[in-house]
Amino acid sequence: MSTVESPLGRPTEEYDVVVLGTGAAGLTAGLAAARAGARVGLFEKTDRIGGTTALSGGVIWLPDNPVARAEGVEDSREDALAYLAALSNDTMRPEMVEAFVDTVDELVDWLDTETPVRLKLVARYPDYHPEHPGGRPGGGRSLESELVCTDKIGDWVDRLMGTPRRMLIGEIPSGGGTGVLPAAVRAERDKHHLEGLGRGLVASLLQGCLEAGVEPRTGLRAAELLHEEGRVVGVRLTGADGALTVRTGAVVIATGGFEWDESLVRAFLRGPVGHLPTARANTGDGLRLAMRAGAELGAMQFAWWVPVVAPPGLVDADGNSDSLLLLRERTLPGTVMVNRHGVRFANEAANYNALGAAFHAFDPVEFAYANIPAWLILDSRCVDRYGCFGTAPGRPAPEWLVRAESVAELADAIDVPTDALAGTLERFNEHVRGGHDPDFHRGESIYDGWCGDQQHYGTPQATLGSVAAPPYFAARVHPSTLGTKGGPTTTIDGQVVDLGGTPIPGLYAAGNAMAAPTGIAYGGAGGTLGPALVFGYRAGCAAAARR
Repeated sequence: MSTVESPLGRPTEEYDVVVLGTGAAGLTAGLAAARAGARVGLFEKTDRIGGTTALSGGVIWLPDNPVARAEGVEDSREDALAYLAALSNDTMRPEMVEAFVDTVDELVDWLDTETPVRLKLVARYPDYHPEHPGGRPGGGRSLESELVCTDKIGDWVDRLMGTPRRMLIGEIPSGGGTGVLPAAVRAERDKHHLEGLGRGLVASLLQGCLEAGVEPRTGLRAAELLHEEGRVVGVRLTGADGALTVRTGAVVIATGGFEWDESLVRAFLRGPVGHLPTARANTGDGLRLAMRAGAELGAMQFAWWVPVVAPPGLVDADGNSDSLLLLRERTLPGTVMVNRHGVRFANEAANYNALGAAFHAFDPVEFAYANIPAWLILDSRCVDRYGCFGTAPGRPAPEWLVRAESVAELADAIDVPTDALAGTLERFNEHVRGGHDPDFHRGESIYDGWCGDQQHYGTPQATLGSVAAPPYFAARVHPSTLGTKGGPTTTIDGQVVDLGGTPIPGLYAAGNAMAAPTGIAYGGAGGTLGPALVFGYRAGCAAAARR
């Protein structure tokens, strides 16, 4: 970095590359640019590092990757492309998907040789649609960072988003684990300050940035791009101490999505979202910068959908109301989900992105969303055998759940027609006894049982179980998102293009701030972070090459 005086007498900093945002995409872009020899300025509008990545499970979906290959897991470029094409519904640009798949080996090698990130295979984790052409029911495409010691980032550990997370994905419910570590294991990890999941990935990427001389600047929001002769030459940032002007050869927008901005959600998303589990800084700053620069937009109606529950009184590390991802409970035997009419409307055990889209069904007669509100119902046998929402097996259900001693009492409590609910449970239980769900095919995909009863994994009984043992419990289910997918359209190297399809000189985007390379598809666990790392890496390298 260098500092000069602007014509107005205010200090102006200069870098070869400026990166906006410190999630996985931003940290990867900044580190890639620095390793390529660029002077990098890395800016974050909040006082915390990591964005939604730090709050996530940190899984990275990379098809045909060398980590799995080294463990004897078979995959191929052809199968990966066929799988994504099968999920596309014509929402992907072939060149973007090919660039994603073709960069996997290069990215993993770079992470291994140029960064502290060490990836490991999440064993057996199936793709989200494993029965589609090219899908992998036995896993091999979902990776995660090894546990890392956060001492290596010094005081920055206190500025990571979220709270310490001592587990690997396979140890938490969404990864097929129990969510409870043996006391001795937990104590050992506490002692050595070991973290995994999203915070572990962020810590490793941040360590790499610090070692490369790239130190994040926090509390600075990008307010305006600077242009000269048709190219982006800088950015004006604002913070508590006023404005800062930064000149640069390239700006990489990696500011996340726009799900926390009500006006943008209303304008672009195809369905309602609420009780968001993502970083509150995702207010579309990068989207607005790109729009003002004349960028072409893509994938604006799509998001990484997810159903959530919102227990009263639940708050995050900053004291804000929070929600829980509904990943495990809805897949357990002894559960069923109904809409406001008291009837089922989807495969409860489907992957969360596919299930989230079911909440967008619209009733043209009632002129309302047909499946909102929705309720997850659990019977007492399920709660006692598996536990739920953080309680251990054999322990009482959380007090915030609706409780009822009969189906009629439950219907009254959740305001659905009693006859309809009774009929729904009777029909579902009959299908359970037959071992098959002809209505919504629950249990037919191996993925359906991934978070279910592991003793029966690989069979429909991993998720199919009757709902017949009172008392009954219910939780209100809300449609939400892990982040939006829409943003400026880019080249395969992350360069933002204008309305005519011409690259805008000096402007790049990556992560949830770019138009999603995989379109509507969510290939498997880590389907957000895989493309974020690939295109963060490509954008960082390309931006550095322009210096």
